Order: sequence, then C-alpha cells, then structure tokens
Amino acid sequence: MMSSVKVESVVAVSTLIGEGPVWEESEQTLLFVDIVGQKIHRWSSMTNQIQSVETGDTVSFAVPRRSGGYVAGVGRSIVAVDWSTRMMTSLVDVDEDKPNNRLNDGKVDPIGRLLAGTMEKTEAQHKQGSLYSVNSDLAVTKHLSQVDISNGLDWSLDEKTFFYIDTLALTVDAFDYDITTGNMGNRRVVYRMEEGEGLPDGMTLDGDGRLWVACYNGGRVINIDPTTGVRLQTISLPVTKTTSCCFGGPDYSDLYVTSCCLDLSQSERSQQPLAGNTFRVRGLGVKGRPSHSFSG
Repeated sequence: MMSSVKVESVVAVSTLIGEGPVWEESEQTLLFVDIVGQKIHRWSSMTNQIQSVETGDTVSFAVPRRSGGYVAGVGRSIVAVDWSTRMMTSLVDVDEDKPNNRLNDGKVDPIGRLLAGTMEKTEAQHKQGSLYSVNSDLAVTKHLSQVDISNGLDWSLDEKTFFYIDTLALTVDAFDYDITTGNMGNRRVVYRMEEGEGLPDGMTLDGDGRLWVACYNGGRVINIDPTTGVRLQTISLPVTKTTSCCFGGPDYSDLYVTSCCLDLSQSERSQQPLAGNTFRVRGLGVKGRPSHSFSG
C-alpha cells in the first residue's frame, strides 16, 4: 500500500507560515491561511486559481460560517469575513490582558461550536496561552490555561473524545468531551512524539477514527491510532516545516498538507525550494470527513 502513496505540490503560493487547511466541498476549494503573511487563501482544485484576502494582522485559521462567509482568528479577535466584499468585522476578542498573545489553530466541533487557542507571539515566554470555545451566541468559555502553543484539534467519530495538541508538550492528548455542553475533562496522552519526529502541529481525524498529525521540523505527517497509541504510518514530505493537514478532494481521499518557509536558512531554502507550498497526498487508502461550519 505504501508504494502507491504519491506526494505532490499543488498550491505554489509560498506561505511564510501556511496553516489551517479546510476543504470546501461545494466549490471543491481549499481554504488555508498564511499566519505571518496575514492572508487567507482559497485555492480552487478545479481551476488552480487562488483568491486571497489580506487580514492586516496575523491570521491563524479561517472556517466556514453557516450564515455565510467565514470566521477567522485575526490577532486576538474572532472576526467575520465577507469574502465577496473582503470586509472583516470583529465578533469577539480573547486574551485581552495579554497583548503579546495571538490566536493560533482553531476548528469547529460537530455541533458548530468554534474552539480556538492562543500562544505568546514570540514564543519567548512559556505557558501564556489558553484554549477557548465560542458558541453560536458568541459566548466565550476558557477551557485550558497555561498552554504553550495551542495547536491541532479534532473530535472522535462518536463525538465523545476531543483530541488536542499543545505543541511544546510533544504529545497528542485526548479529553472526554460533552458535545452538548462543550465541557471537557479527563485529559490523557494518546501519543508521545519520538526522537526525530519534530513538533506536533495541526492534525485531522480520518473516517476510521485515526489521527494524521503534521510534524513541524519533522518533514512528515504521522498516522496514529489514538486507541492504542501506535504510529501506523509516516508520510515524508519534501519540506521540513510541515504545519497542518486536512482531507479533501471529491471523496475526501486526498490529504492536503500545509507548510512553512519562515526561519529557514538560505541553504535550507535551496535544499527545499517547495517550502511554504501546500501538498496533496494521494493513495493513502483512507478517507476523511467534511469539516463543520461555525453556527454563530
């Protein structure tokens, strides 16, 4: 099966920090962001065209909104984005007492609640971040504090487990999750990164209930069975700073992987000219699931 896996660069926008890929089924487009480049990108798999919106501050995720458009994490604000007019409207702010923080990864849970975390911008100070949820009436709940770099998140197929990554802990964690209330508890480690695997960053769950974790500085995406904690597969990419991943394509059997070229030396840049591009992995033999839209 491994021999049939094919990795290709499909989006040749060299993002400084590409992140947060989301597949949009209706248009067969991939939505993703460039955090430091301060842009939301939308790539059409049908036409290969890219549309972009400038956000004026760091943008860490963008997700579809049920009422239309998107919501995005810009600076420390959750903003509504009207794609047709390129207009942004702030909905709610987080970490108001921490001006050196910014939002990082965010994702919508199966009933439409947005979860998003924060981190200290320079990464000079540790444990400054938190994890929040925002529900349909824009009420904000803080679930975790003392987070270093709030990153990958997704939910189990039965919606009873929330998977979460605080990057510098070098683990993928699980919580019991109450889909009705959004409460989480009973935190435990499901996978501990091994030597050479890099830092756990963004992740997604497939239709078999297994996790695909992008490994920053590891140049790979690893496939983990969260019930056993076993790594099942490693997909190598031609760039070291792989940042996040999602399934997409007509039947969700393609894995899209974003990457980063920020902080690469000149020799590293020449060794990995595709750094910052977005990749498509085919032939994995699994399918992902559609993403959820924010209910607010």
